[in-house]
Amino acid sequence: MDLISGYFPDLDADQKERFRLMQPLYKTWNARINLISRKDEDALYLHHILHSLAIAHIINFPASSRVIDVGSGGGFPGIPLAILFPHVNFTLLDSKKKKIYVCQHIIEALELANVKLVSERAEDHRQAYNYVIARAVAAFPKFYMQTKHLLDKGCVFPKQGIYYLKGGQLTEELESFPHSTVHSISDFFTESFFQTKMVIHLPAS
Repeated sequence: MDLISGYFPDLDADQKERFRLMQPLYKTWNARINLISRKDEDALYLHHILHSLAIAHIINFPASSRVIDVGSGGGFPGIPLAILFPHVNFTLLDSKKKKIYVCQHIIEALELANVKLVSERAEDHRQAYNYVIARAVAAFPKFYMQTKHLLDKGCVFPKQGIYYLKGGQLTEELESFPHSTVHSISDFFTESFFQTKMVIHLPAS
């Protein structure tokens, strides 16, 4: 929790308590269903929660906007961002019903009223959103083809588009996306874990 509070000093008491509760919740559920790597349990705040919150350094989601987390798995990056942005509407989408089932229990335990869950393939989902977020679901060109129909083209809110957490060398992946911007997470988080981690932003067209 000190890690999160250090980077986000304006958290209120409810937000701090929800972040604090995440570790015991994930340890309990991870013993039953593999949400994250077992070796990552003790690094939950660094490898999963803070990593998810990197998106918040690129975009301050406006109140009432609609955000979909595609391939959410264990709820990352959607759940930490939903705690940080309580007035934003988040949808967690994953084709694995087992993981959606666990996420349902987690968001109920955290009393997150701004999150809903959908068990469906991204290609089959037909709602429109202001922002699409995800974490390393696939190579970016494949992810874009699977999710481009989810973006609301109305551009009601600023900086609408895709925000994608990805690591490694991205030049080849992004050569067909000249309007994309790559943000290095190490520019705002100093831990060595983030040295090769990026946030890709592709504006809605």
